[in-house]
Amino acid sequence: MTTTEMGLFEVMFNCRAMRRLSSEVVPEEKLRRLVEAAGQAASGSNQQRSRWIVVRDAEQKRKIADLNREASEAFVQARIDRSESLPHHDAATRRRMLNAVMWLCHHMHEISTLIVPCYEFDAPPSLEDRLNAQSSIWPGVQNLLLAARAQQLGAVLTTYALSDYDKFADALDLPPQVYAFAVVPVGYPLGKFGSVTRKPVEEVMHFDRWPAS
Repeated sequence: MTTTEMGLFEVMFNCRAMRRLSSEVVPEEKLRRLVEAAGQAASGSNQQRSRWIVVRDAEQKRKIADLNREASEAFVQARIDRSESLPHHDAATRRRMLNAVMWLCHHMHEISTLIVPCYEFDAPPSLEDRLNAQSSIWPGVQNLLLAARAQQLGAVLTTYALSDYDKFADALDLPPQVYAFAVVPVGYPLGKFGSVTRKPVEEVMHFDRWPAS
């Protein structure tokens, strides 16, 4: 490992969801490295059925971005308007995050690359098939997100564009036996990397059983 590479835990603790991403072209070598890293994740029965569609064509990106905007714009704006907050996320912090979601809503088509994680079945999948396949998809997606951060790329997982799934599948010419699970925009960040803010482990970790109330 060279001195410029990030350690595993450094990557994990500094892997923010980066939504404001530039149109600067990400080299194909880096994109291949991302998918290669995703493929190292475990898959059910070692089937290795995950497939990755790397979308760089402007028209294809526009189709996906339009579906994302149609599904998310009004919903996200309503969340901004009501100034929602969480116990660990005050209204100002929440607004900044939601404004970034809205930025992605309006600029997704401009981002260098959109990566679509898919699973290839033997036949058109049932709901049960799709649920079972998730354990073979999400570990790979997380590997991809971490690999992006390690390469100084920003990335984020989003599913709004799949809300009208038939239109989404048509846009990518997906055959019936291939099911898409998400969209991962990837590019050079327009903002700064930084550490993530999470609840302390004492609040979320329990030993042996759920604690008595």
